[in-house]
Amino acid sequence: MYDTFLIAELIVSVLLIIVIVMQPTKTNNAASAFTGGAEQLFGKQKARGFEAVLQRVTVVLGIAFFVIALLLAYLSVG
Repeated sequence: MYDTFLIAELIVSVLLIIVIVMQPTKTNNAASAFTGGAEQLFGKQKARGFEAVLQRVTVVLGIAFFVIALLLAYLSVG
C-alpha cells in the first residue's frame, strides 16, 4: 500500500513540475519589479483557454500532492 502511494506521489510530482513549467510568464518587463505586480493583483485579468486549464490542473495536482503526502506520512507512522 505504501509503495503504491509512493509511486503515485512521484508521478504527481513530475506532472506538477511539467504543468508549472508549461505556464506562460505573466510579467516580462522591468517595471513589474518596481510595482510588485500590483497590476495583476488588482487588475481584472482572468485566464482564458489554455491558461485556465493549466491553472486548474495545477490546483488539482497540488491538492493531490498534499493529500498523498499526508497519506504517506500516516502510513509510515502506523
